[in-house]
Amino acid sequence: MDTSLARARSALSFSCLGHLYAHVFEPIFYIVALVLPGELGLPYEEVLALVIGGKLLYGLLAPGAGWLGDRWSTVGMMALFFIGLGLAAISVGFATSAWTIGLTLGLVGLFGSIYHPVGISWLLRNAVDKGSAIGLNGVFGGIGPAAAGLLAGGLIELAGWRVAFIVPGIVVLLTGLAFLYFLAKGWVIETKADRAPVAAPSRGDTVRAGIVLSVTMLCAGLIYQATQPALPKLFSERLGEGGSVGDAALAVTIVYLVAGLTQVVAGRLADRYPPKWVYVLSYVAQGPLLVALAWLAGVPLVMAAMLAVALNMAGIPAENLLLARYTPAKWRGTAFGLKFVLSFGVSGLGVPLVSLLRGLTGGFEMLFFLLAASAMMVAAAALLLPAEKETAAP
Repeated sequence: MDTSLARARSALSFSCLGHLYAHVFEPIFYIVALVLPGELGLPYEEVLALVIGGKLLYGLLAPGAGWLGDRWSTVGMMALFFIGLGLAAISVGFATSAWTIGLTLGLVGLFGSIYHPVGISWLLRNAVDKGSAIGLNGVFGGIGPAAAGLLAGGLIELAGWRVAFIVPGIVVLLTGLAFLYFLAKGWVIETKADRAPVAAPSRGDTVRAGIVLSVTMLCAGLIYQATQPALPKLFSERLGEGGSVGDAALAVTIVYLVAGLTQVVAGRLADRYPPKWVYVLSYVAQGPLLVALAWLAGVPLVMAAMLAVALNMAGIPAENLLLARYTPAKWRGTAFGLKFVLSFGVSGLGVPLVSLLRGLTGGFEMLFFLLAASAMMVAAAALLLPAEKETAAP
């Protein structure tokens, strides 16, 4: 096999695993949060707030991580991501009080902030069919919450909430050691240039796209960040009498697994058709589904949630392609870092928003009305993106 192709495949493999790990621990916490009130003697809303610090770090530190990846080393930052995240997750399992749980979740957010600006930039530099690569990578990001629901629900019922963090933490740590081995063998290398370069956009298009995408990424991130903590509680209340933690976890698993798989199709669509229109249509279709979640129950609730989350995830490959298209390669990690300030930092306020609206209204209706309005805002703003052009380099 061609050495460069083998290295590209290794980069794709570790980037996909990193994406899975980056998204697995927060939804694990949302499942664990269903049982922690009894353990800590706190109401559900206060338990949910323990993750806010970690969520903010997850987004706010991303630009710094991206800058270090651009200026120092993408593979060095990826190694730090795997090792640090694994150790941080294990530490959550050994936390003994509310404040130590919050502190260790903060460490999860700190090391988790590395992946998106560094891992996706690294992936794009190694990819030829960028949309397909982003789509496949996105599947693993979708599998993360799906695996989290199944894993956390099973481990909690089998051995308690602590092992729900310790076991996956050990897996991430072992992956980090494997990454270091690949790095030492030269099977994974540093790269600063794209394998499939594209022509640079005009300065005007870059500025215009940057402004528009800042708005869309903020609103899209809010939908993702608020839906994730809301669904476990929503399912536990509306899936019939006596719904258990395991039932809610299984429903979350089904929703995110099926939704995550749609990113392969979405990535191919973004390669074949203008990413702008894939992006717009995915959010136009989300609005009615998010409104429906305010009232549905039982199987229709799960089906509507699956479609809504699938469409939210379907927009991600197109969004990442648009951001990469309008960003110079040498600043791509920094640009993705700034994206995740919006998508996971500022939009991380979706968690306290869920807690606040739940406390004020006693339900989720107002939350999903607000999220539906956010989806329409994304679609309207995305229409202002520059007209699609052929950008392949000669």
